[in-house]
Amino acid sequence: QVQLVESGGGLVQAGGSLRLSCAASGGTFVSRLVMGWFRQAPGKEREFVAAIKWIGDRKYYSDSVSGRFTISKDTSKNTVYLQMNSLKPEDTAVYYCATDSSYSDYALNWDYWGQGTQVTVSA
Repeated sequence: QVQLVESGGGLVQAGGSLRLSCAASGGTFVSRLVMGWFRQAPGKEREFVAAIKWIGDRKYYSDSVSGRFTISKDTSKNTVYLQMNSLKPEDTAVYYCATDSSYSDYALNWDYWGQGTQVTVSA
């Protein structure tokens, strides 16, 4: 069973920055090839934000965050990060870490999820 634990959420003013972390553990983790971030705002569907392959350095971003958010990894710590800059009120959501054996921007295709961390951006 894979466990994912997010941290780093909080309240920030528009234009500010936050860095989210996702620590992964579990006996089957080594078979997971992609780590990703999704977010879900109240009343909206869960949407893709960014993803990174565990082997190599291929990264994926949604159009809404490209150029503002950066996904990175530390394989020695089994941890993935999401650096969020130039935050906007519309970035307000619960942010979830996920992992799967292949990349997809469709949330239902991902197998394992963290509990989520709240990010609130004030105007």
